Amino acid sequence: MSDHVSSDRLDATLTAVTLVGMATAVVDAFLLPLPPPAGAVALGAVYLAGGVPAAISALRALWRERILDIDLLMVVAALAAAAVGAALEGAVLLTLFSLSSTLEHRAMGKARRAVEALMELRPESAIRRLADGSTEEVAIAALSPGDVVILRPGARVPVDGTLIEGEGAVDESSITGESLPVRKGPGAPLSEATVNLNAVLALRVERGIAESTVARMIALVTEAQSMKAPSERFSAWFGQRYTVAVLLGSVLLFLLFIRLGWTIDDALYRAATVLVAASPCAVVISVPAAILSGLSAAARGGVLFKGGAALETLADVRAFAFDKTGTLTTGKAVVTAIRPVEGDEEALLSLAAGIEAQSEHPIAAAIRSAAAERSCTPRAIADVTAHPSEGITGHDAEGEVWAGNPRMAARMGADISLGSLSDLRDGAATVVYLGRGARLLGAITVADQPRETSRAGLDALRGAGIARLVMMTGDRRPVALAVGQRLGLRTEDIHADLLPGDKVRLVDALSRDGRVAFVGDGVNDAAALARADVGIAMGVAGSEVALQAAEVALLSDNMERLAAAHRLARRTVRIIRQNLFFALGAMLVLVIGGAFFDLPLPLAVIGHEGGTLLVVLNGLRLLADPIRSDRRN
Repeated sequence: MSDHVSSDRLDATLTAVTLVGMATAVVDAFLLPLPPPAGAVALGAVYLAGGVPAAISALRALWRERILDIDLLMVVAALAAAAVGAALEGAVLLTLFSLSSTLEHRAMGKARRAVEALMELRPESAIRRLADGSTEEVAIAALSPGDVVILRPGARVPVDGTLIEGEGAVDESSITGESLPVRKGPGAPLSEATVNLNAVLALRVERGIAESTVARMIALVTEAQSMKAPSERFSAWFGQRYTVAVLLGSVLLFLLFIRLGWTIDDALYRAATVLVAASPCAVVISVPAAILSGLSAAARGGVLFKGGAALETLADVRAFAFDKTGTLTTGKAVVTAIRPVEGDEEALLSLAAGIEAQSEHPIAAAIRSAAAERSCTPRAIADVTAHPSEGITGHDAEGEVWAGNPRMAARMGADISLGSLSDLRDGAATVVYLGRGARLLGAITVADQPRETSRAGLDALRGAGIARLVMMTGDRRPVALAVGQRLGLRTEDIHADLLPGDKVRLVDALSRDGRVAFVGDGVNDAAALARADVGIAMGVAGSEVALQAAEVALLSDNMERLAAAHRLARRTVRIIRQNLFFALGAMLVLVIGGAFFDLPLPLAVIGHEGGTLLVVLNGLRLLADPIRSDRRN
């Protein structure tokens, strides 16, 4: 990080030197003649501070990458101006180029500084509670899953974990972007780098530092820096080839003017003017300035894009498809009924809690929570295997056991059409069946609720002109209809009883009418996330498979952030188009003026560098509009 800071400070210092030197030269030339050689020294300072770094950068690119870049154009144009007696105009060019480069580096460095800021959020040590009740201070790298960490008021959470003792408010703004504290009680998840505000809490470590929330965020942002949007690739391709064309064109114009009988000074001055006017600085920087500003604004609002391509694609999405459980709903389901076919309720719940002990699914969490509330000890289950969109299997001392939906029951050959369970099948709660082979042991029903922000988020997407909003779930249709209707979804857009492959086929069908985004959080969503034009993982605490398959990660459970991210993506694309239109138009006018009319070099310099500054500043406007919501915790 210190290397980046030193580089930024050097850029700022050199720009300051060029500005001071330029101001002194202007005073000497137009306002108050200074004692010799003050004017010449000031111009020399501008050429050294503004020209030498650009020349070094240009030569490095030429030597290492065989690329003629824009820095070379600027240095050649400034030297050409000085050679024909227009040293002041060349100094203006270098001053404005240095200033625009500094602003460019500031914009381009936002994503890098965001990563560095994330790394700084990590505390260096934590207080670990030992088995005898005493405590010790250890480095956070020494913490492992199962350790208990004590959090004092004002302390940052060192690793991801679950709150097991205490209750208090936690500031999650550094991770989710939510401005208000969130109340946390036993069983609530705590994310690394959030801040415990007002209570003494005990945290059970769930993930080590390498798999933590901040580690994931750093990986996502770093990946975003290396993935260019289509318009970024175009501007880079255009800039490299156009630079060669401009250099060759300027040489040809110089030779043409000489052949027409112009003096060498006049021909060189006009060629330098065209060289400055035709430089594509504004075109090349117009896209990255907007893209990186948009990525930074999104990250500050709790949304991470894996590069500009995802940002541009999201702006063009015409349909959104959503997983239900844990995405549109809270995922914090509760057990509403326990119906044993064999044995009693406690035995059935104990078996279910044992099978679901390692599952990440919200339904599994509800069953484990119900067992804990009833002080019911989960049965020991080994060889647990998840079957996406069906259920889970394992073995205990008596043999194979399973828990899942009707598809899992059918796989095992179990008959779920018992009269004592018929009312469960027709209700709006999710039914989890349990059995041993073909023998049905009972059923447990679990009910989930839509998120507070789901309806508002979907309404915002509708207001933005999104043509289709679709819900896809492996749950039963009565459950899906009950949730979908509360969210204002049309019946034909509610799809239930789906396998992962069914979701992929539905996303594929939606894509025939335009780009599609899929929003999910679980392992069974990974295929649909990968198939969609934009995959959006709901919650950084979602499954690792979902985060890897997605191009966008929402760091909070606030669905309004999705609509805000979509709005930001559209605004970013509009600014890119504005920048390209202005940059290409201004460059065309300046080239025509320089080649066929008597455009003074100072005006070409001001027009060129002024255009570059304007597109950079236009892109930086996005930084003032981070993703926000009206959610109150």
